[in-house]
Amino acid sequence: MKNISTTIAIALMGITGLTSAQSKKTSITAKRPNIIIILADDMGYSDIGCFGSDTQTPNIDAMAKGGLRMTQFYNASRCCPTRASLLTGLYQHQVGVGDMMNTRAEAAYQGYLNQNCVTIAEALKLGGYNTLMAGKWHVGQAPEHWPVKRGFDHYFGLIDGASSYFTPTMPYRPKQKLTIALDDKEFTPGPNWYSTDEYGKYAVKFIEQNQKTTKPFFLYMAFTSPHWPVQALPQDIAKYKGKYMKGWDKLREERLARQKALGILPQNTQLSPRDKSIPEWNSLTPEEKERFDTKMAVYAAMVDRMDQNIGKIRARLKQLHQDKNTIIMFLSDNGASSESIKGPGFTPEVLAANNKPASDPTSFTAYETWGANVSNTPFKLYKHWEYEGGTATPFIAYYPGKIKAGVLNSKPAHITDLMATCLDYAGVAYPKTYHGNTITPTEGISLKPLFTGHKWNSIPLFFEHEGNRAVRVGDWKLVSQKNENKWELYNIATDRAEQNDLSAQNPDKVKQLEALYNQWATRAGVISFEKLGRPLGGGE
Repeated sequence: MKNISTTIAIALMGITGLTSAQSKKTSITAKRPNIIIILADDMGYSDIGCFGSDTQTPNIDAMAKGGLRMTQFYNASRCCPTRASLLTGLYQHQVGVGDMMNTRAEAAYQGYLNQNCVTIAEALKLGGYNTLMAGKWHVGQAPEHWPVKRGFDHYFGLIDGASSYFTPTMPYRPKQKLTIALDDKEFTPGPNWYSTDEYGKYAVKFIEQNQKTTKPFFLYMAFTSPHWPVQALPQDIAKYKGKYMKGWDKLREERLARQKALGILPQNTQLSPRDKSIPEWNSLTPEEKERFDTKMAVYAAMVDRMDQNIGKIRARLKQLHQDKNTIIMFLSDNGASSESIKGPGFTPEVLAANNKPASDPTSFTAYETWGANVSNTPFKLYKHWEYEGGTATPFIAYYPGKIKAGVLNSKPAHITDLMATCLDYAGVAYPKTYHGNTITPTEGISLKPLFTGHKWNSIPLFFEHEGNRAVRVGDWKLVSQKNENKWELYNIATDRAEQNDLSAQNPDKVKQLEALYNQWATRAGVISFEKLGRPLGGGE
């Protein structure tokens, strides 16, 4: 681990994270790679085959086999914050999305991207790239904040955070308006719609259209799968029905065993205890077991269908002879979600649909804590929290002939690193100004040296969402959850599932990391969640 004084100094310097090559202007006519970032939505750490699942994900697994997997890659623990941070290379508070899309008076929590940041699309467009996006936006609801206003040449997808996969503009909250957009216009979905397929189709279409130009492209493919509501196509559900009747304890044990066999986790990794809110499997009624099995089968089918569409994108790249000149990165926006479809925040129609079997396309349900605890094997807790269960994501980088096949890397890295990585591969400089506005220096560092087998060192990583906090430096992680407001200290190298709190034995380490966190929080504009003003409007 680095000396703590060194890491504090580094953190306070406002690292730009760009290589020397990026300081030189690169000819836009040079052969440069296409860049694709694929983002899954609410997918847990163990939900794809190459990270321990028995769900069929042959296309994702093929990229893992032919590329690099990072086993300690981090997101920002929830949809909006992760998307804001990934797109800009900054922490979410620095760009105005400190919480969700709820509009607040505080600048760090205004609910949409501010003018002191650039998106990857805006930066790459300056360097001669065509910029494409399909799927979920969720970092600005008003039309003036849509993707085409933030650097994307073409966009097709859901502006909001969630929707039915079959009727995507059907409101699920009172007084809600959901929008599917094509570029800068609202789009009316037709019959036989299934969101994952439609977003995948447009991604392929955008790639095909790019062939008419001489420019490389950047594609941000942001699937909504497998975010609730859990809804899938019958032929996909049929592959998995009945596979989950062995119960959650056995499922978690099997996933951990596969993770160890794959080298994703050390052999001494301990499985976190079953969530205390989850009962013994054998105490359930046959009906309750059947309901769980169905929800898990539908959830697996959603991941399966996403993988099928990734396969279609890769197949079209190969047909167009672009596969060997395209780097693809895959990850999830947060850990698995324990959220449920309950309470006054949902319409009566949706609450009634929550009682239907998840296999019914007119249902509107979630797999809740029971399913999320399996998805996040071996970790505790979920989306929202800053434990590994909220922030750890599978990460795959695939670039044939450029990234060595079959590599596993356990160095901690973060979504803020993706801006610098994309610009490094493109040979594009990070702008100091954009449209007359001063741009905040990027927080991340390029992963290209790591991807290509060169020396690469992690920097301190920071986390905050609605009062949940954490900082990761080397092997040490300091973490606190809002309700308890107490720091816990873990050595992630020996305790990835965060089971052995070492704070009492290491008070000086706690103080050092807390000081580092507080310095970052002040610099990033974090405000205590209890002191935030009430939302003025906007969406979640």
